[in-house]
Amino acid sequence: MFSFTFWKRPRKMGSRIKAIAKKEIKQLSRDKRMLFVLFFFPVFLLAIFGYAVNFDVQHIRIGIYDKDMTKESRELIQAFTSSEYFDLYEVIEDDDRVNFVLDTKLVQVVLVIPNNFSDDLLGGKENVDVQFLIDGVDGNTATIIHNYVNAAAMNFNRDFQKKILARYGAEAYTPIDYRPRFWFNPNLESTRFFIPGLIAMILIVTAVISVSLSLVREKERGTMEQINVSSLNTLELLLGKSLPYIFISLIDTAFILIAGYILFGVEVKGSYTLLFFTSLIFIIASTNIGIFVSVISDTQQVAFTIATFISMLPSLILSGFIFPIESMPPIIQVITNITPAKFYLSAIRAIMLKGVELHAFWMQLIYLILFAAFFLVLAIIIRKRKERLA
Repeated sequence: MFSFTFWKRPRKMGSRIKAIAKKEIKQLSRDKRMLFVLFFFPVFLLAIFGYAVNFDVQHIRIGIYDKDMTKESRELIQAFTSSEYFDLYEVIEDDDRVNFVLDTKLVQVVLVIPNNFSDDLLGGKENVDVQFLIDGVDGNTATIIHNYVNAAAMNFNRDFQKKILARYGAEAYTPIDYRPRFWFNPNLESTRFFIPGLIAMILIVTAVISVSLSLVREKERGTMEQINVSSLNTLELLLGKSLPYIFISLIDTAFILIAGYILFGVEVKGSYTLLFFTSLIFIIASTNIGIFVSVISDTQQVAFTIATFISMLPSLILSGFIFPIESMPPIIQVITNITPAKFYLSAIRAIMLKGVELHAFWMQLIYLILFAAFFLVLAIIIRKRKERLA
């Protein structure tokens, strides 16, 4: 008798969860606008953010103010204009024009070559002054431009040194042959770094909002009372409601990966199976946050506001999506643990960009499982307390 009851109870629970999931799928199939948002919105966000959030700096507009007008000054100009990073915008002829092109953002950097540049260079002066005026309003862009300027200047110095040494029959000697090699992202493309973060942000936003609105919709329609008087318990209701959205989020993950490959050439270097299970755990954690939001909200408007606030803002600011967590103050680094997107982002970047195995990020999965369990238990406790007070 005990064995029969033991096996019968989980089967009944599973059938009730299945019935709720079927009911939710039928409701979704009738709501064409919601289906359109669930399947189109993630790919649309990926395309918009993927092209908009890009820290790569190319085609830098440079202005040239050559006061020397010699062969050597033209060689220096050639060192910049032949680079793929700089586009010659204007040859400047007076000091007032320098201020104008920078003030009006016509150029991002101005190269000023002094009158005595050639004489100092050929005369053996140790430090020949050349001025670079960089628009520093955007600090990140200015830093990148500064690095490109340094690289172009170093190339000019190297070539000029070889020319001088060759004139005296000597060869250039480099004591250390410095050859940096960048792993995982050889071309340092920011898009490859941001796409996994976009996946995390899109998944948590769609999962949290869709699940929270689904449960609150039952309250507004007055059908929650019918569910409450049925044989369903709280856990069965919450699981049945969230299962369809977990499945939809997994489909969205596949769509986003395909779109990321087609639009940005981002490939998954690691295991697709590992990526699937990692995404599944993260989606479950996200839907459980949505369940929690639905339990504490009485209207769809309130649920949407809370879901957007606790999903989008933390995943955008505190997950390491854009701003490196390591550079944040210690107290903010502790606060970043409030969002599961932080742990998923660390795991998915390891899988997609590095191709590593589970041993490199298993702790992140433990944190995600704890997130999922915490919010589900909290939602059940709050809902049962509300039922007792009702």
